[in-house]
Amino acid sequence: MMNDQVTPLSVADNQHEVLMQLEAIIFASEAAVSIARLKEAFQNKYTKQELRQFLQQLAMLQHGRSIELVETAQGFRFQVRAKYRNIITQVWPERPTRLSPTLLETVAVIAYHQPVTRADIEQIRGVSNNSQILRSLFDWNWIKESGFRELPGRPALLVTTPQFLNAFGLSSLGQLPPLQDAKEAFMALDAHAPKS
Repeated sequence: MMNDQVTPLSVADNQHEVLMQLEAIIFASEAAVSIARLKEAFQNKYTKQELRQFLQQLAMLQHGRSIELVETAQGFRFQVRAKYRNIITQVWPERPTRLSPTLLETVAVIAYHQPVTRADIEQIRGVSNNSQILRSLFDWNWIKESGFRELPGRPALLVTTPQFLNAFGLSSLGQLPPLQDAKEAFMALDAHAPKS
């Protein structure tokens, strides 16, 4: 008598299938995918720690490839390795190449001194704020208002967002370079950050 039951996958086959499913989910996503979202996708079958282990294995599978799996503040995403960004720029020249030094300096002041008011930014930079710079940072969702300072006029306090961290390939503010090198470091981060 024949057995019609499907043979269960071996542990190695099952692990490979989980890695392939993780790769597909992250590749298909337009934004970074959080551990919570991955846990949900696998219907809570795996713990956060197990998913992190799978993600580490998936990152190792990318070794020697033109893309890498990175963790940002918003989750995990694939991006082109820095080594190959020049060819991408040649193929799609309309992609933004660099942020202005003024914008980088402004966002550095906010990142390192947050929460700050507009007046704080002007005082630290020593020049007037260009309202277009702050508008761009708000439009890109790199900064947001987070309360008000208890002073006359109750100026808004500005802080960075997870999208800011994501734009520079950082997972936390703790990964920011040392403050004394902030402007140069942000220019270097911008040069290596994935362009969208």
